[in-house]
Amino acid sequence: MLEQLTRVKHVYSTCFIVSLTLFNLRTQGAPSHIESNSGFRSATEKRVEKTVAGNRRTGADTLNKPEDNRFTKTILANDLNEPMELAVTNGGGVYFIERSGKLYYYNPLTNRSKVVYTFPVLPDTKEGFGNGLLGLTLDPNFDKNHYIYCYYTPNKLPAAQRVSRFTIKGNDALDPASEKVLLTIPLELEVSAHTGGSLEWDKDGNLFISTGDNTVPFASNGYAPLDRTPGRITFDAERSAGNTNDLRGKVLRIHPEPNGTYTIPEGNLFPKGTPNTRPEIYTMGCRNPYRISVDQATGILYWGEVGPDAGNDSNQGPRGYDEINQAKKAGNYGWPYMVGDNKAYPEYDFATKKIGPFYNPEAPVNASPHNTGLKTLPPAQKAMIWYPYSASAEFPELGSGGRCAMAGPVFHYDAASTSKKGFPAYYDKALFIYDWMRNWVFAVRLDEQQNYQSMEPFMASNGDFRRPVDMAFGKDGVLYVLEYGSVYGIDNDDARLVKVTFNSGNRAPVANVQTVDTAGKPPYNVSFNSDKSYDYDNDALTYEWTFGDGTKDNTANPTHTYTKTGVHKAILKITDPSGAVGRDTVKIYVGNTPPVVKVATTGNNTFYFDKTPLHYKVTVTDKEDPAINPARLKVSLHYLPKGKSQATIGHQAPTTMPVHPGKVLMESSDCKACHQIDKASVGPAFIKVAQRYRTDKKAPAYLVNKIIKGGGGVWGEHSMAAHPQLSTEDAGQIVKYILSLADPKAPGSLPAQGTVALKDHLTKEKFGNYILSASYTDGGGKAAPLSGSGLLLLRPLRLQAEEADDLHNIDRQSSSLGAIHHQSWFLFRQIDLKGIKQLTYRYSSLNRDATIEVHVKSPDGPVISTLKYTATGAWNKFAEVSAPITDPGGVNDLYFVFKKEQQPNQHLFTLDWIEFKP
Repeated sequence: MLEQLTRVKHVYSTCFIVSLTLFNLRTQGAPSHIESNSGFRSATEKRVEKTVAGNRRTGADTLNKPEDNRFTKTILANDLNEPMELAVTNGGGVYFIERSGKLYYYNPLTNRSKVVYTFPVLPDTKEGFGNGLLGLTLDPNFDKNHYIYCYYTPNKLPAAQRVSRFTIKGNDALDPASEKVLLTIPLELEVSAHTGGSLEWDKDGNLFISTGDNTVPFASNGYAPLDRTPGRITFDAERSAGNTNDLRGKVLRIHPEPNGTYTIPEGNLFPKGTPNTRPEIYTMGCRNPYRISVDQATGILYWGEVGPDAGNDSNQGPRGYDEINQAKKAGNYGWPYMVGDNKAYPEYDFATKKIGPFYNPEAPVNASPHNTGLKTLPPAQKAMIWYPYSASAEFPELGSGGRCAMAGPVFHYDAASTSKKGFPAYYDKALFIYDWMRNWVFAVRLDEQQNYQSMEPFMASNGDFRRPVDMAFGKDGVLYVLEYGSVYGIDNDDARLVKVTFNSGNRAPVANVQTVDTAGKPPYNVSFNSDKSYDYDNDALTYEWTFGDGTKDNTANPTHTYTKTGVHKAILKITDPSGAVGRDTVKIYVGNTPPVVKVATTGNNTFYFDKTPLHYKVTVTDKEDPAINPARLKVSLHYLPKGKSQATIGHQAPTTMPVHPGKVLMESSDCKACHQIDKASVGPAFIKVAQRYRTDKKAPAYLVNKIIKGGGGVWGEHSMAAHPQLSTEDAGQIVKYILSLADPKAPGSLPAQGTVALKDHLTKEKFGNYILSASYTDGGGKAAPLSGSGLLLLRPLRLQAEEADDLHNIDRQSSSLGAIHHQSWFLFRQIDLKGIKQLTYRYSSLNRDATIEVHVKSPDGPVISTLKYTATGAWNKFAEVSAPITDPGGVNDLYFVFKKEQQPNQHLFTLDWIEFKP
């Protein structure tokens, strides 16, 4: 299935882009490639003109985008095992399937799901992975004939995909004897099948069936698999997607008949009887059309095309693109000769590596010896939307990262509907597209000729989509979504069936409890605050506090005294005038207070020094524990190499142990779609990777290169997708984190007091931070155990200028501070100058001599260092100069103030770094 679910299937993705947001959402107007045309009116402007009259007639608001908070997701069934496709009945029941063979029915009357039938499907093997129960749809006359259609892989050889009709008895039983096999699609088993499997109807009762190209992509370097080498037939997509006489790599269209057969509707790609063609073909040239949709009003077919994996253009062809395709009529969509907007591949001899001429999109020629169909193919059609791993110039709103495009459905607003939860008129005629890897959903707008116009994110702030794999609207306008869950190929806890409803009226208030008092001895006074509670509709709210000890209060911000020991749940309930309710809870511990943990050193509290060990002492005090139990104290030292994420650490004192920056980057990406820490998925467990490469000195550079460029062959047939959008620095941090998992020295606990050598910065990447952290969990007193923590963060003597904590009249650039003028200043907070004698600045200045003063406490505070510098003569010519500094004692905020009274006194200085020297 999934590479098929995103080359996840065969392309296990390692740690995609580390941007904490996986896409940059454009929330207004048309995309930039439209906005740049001054003569082109935006989609919104056109829709405004077109819909004003309709709004006056119906009162429906088609112009104002509803706030995300008007949409609510409700979980109908969870903890599913690889859910695939769903179908909604007219009564709001939902049939849905798991790849392993289970067919479920969700009953809206009981709010429960039941297994209707378990299909005996072909199990995953090394030769065949991703098959099973893949597609599902209900007959358009299901209410009368109770027919259900399934696309599945029977557990028998020779392997094949089967499209069959069954009869449902009642709502929750399937008669296996009622099977009518409409269509059989031969299947060549290989590691990743590209099986497609989606089923859809049009308004005329024609059934659309998507099929993948059933081709091995691993030997093509992420480009088109055009391998005509004898004995490698499964490496040649020309035999399937490019073959007019083969059902694979297509979207088929047939008309099922009551007797279990089918006829061929008019308008397919090849008229019935055309030599060397299959009349079932509607669109050809598909790689893996994993989800398809048909607009019931227009009959237009849409599908998401899971594209090839190359991260960059090369002489072997264009980089990979995923596609959202639109077929207004039958056609050829180019694969394996074209990708995206008809970017052509060259002819390529896999035996000699010889590059030939590019294929012609007007008349692609299939000269493969594996081809059994026409040699000259129909003209290739361009994708409607296409995007690579990195940011798309044409569709920047889609962002960057892993790819797994899916399409459908088109929403049609019913003004006569009595549903109170259906989608609003604003989304009328919008095509909903989604990406399994990037976890986004977009609403696509089309013009009157059904051509692409614009798109906008849907539920960007509150969607929490867990890898959407299928979605459909019910008759009531409610959206139903199957979410596959976090990791491909396993039984995810967060795999689920959900529905998304719209609230056009009153919205429930949101309760938020604030208190700094959560643990103490009785009598314990706690001040509660509800000021951060709110109501979207700005209604007047009433408050009810339940303190967990049998008492209540109806004021907004009460103070309560607890006299009984134990753990009490204080609950805030707020109610609006319509009776809608919001709740929030906080636990109050009475009879115990958290321990206080302090980490101290006799040396410098800010910096570490070469060849100087760290002398430290951890102290723990706890009011309830008469003696501190050493077994409950954990002390550890970590070295965090320098990286982009390092700048966020600063020198604040977080209350929890900072994690490796590579782990932050990894968890912020979609690495988890294909990898787990200690268990295999599509890709190997990270611990296995660490163990394999732990002693290989060349491994970090090799793994960084592999993450960015992709590749396979190390962990079996599955290939890793390229990640050209990932920087070398961030990929390096991820690799360091993965390799650290095999460190036999971690994690242990240091003694409460001692001396440790600081050597990692000498043997690893320089200019990182050391963090000595300590945590202690007490005995619980008369309530429950509480934990306290402390840490000591030691920084390198050289601080990068761009990491300054605050700026005034200065530009923070990627690797420096610039645009510095008279009276500009920057700040480093909480600096200990114990043992520091001078500062060295690396700077450049075009033609301005000036002065830098270091002040403590404020920009006007006492001066502890002065440097009069001279211009270097060019902005790209840097110099290093030093000035003495006086230690005022203690830890201080240092303000670096620039002064030049005489004009011109603008654009004085560019600062690379400052080094604090003993």
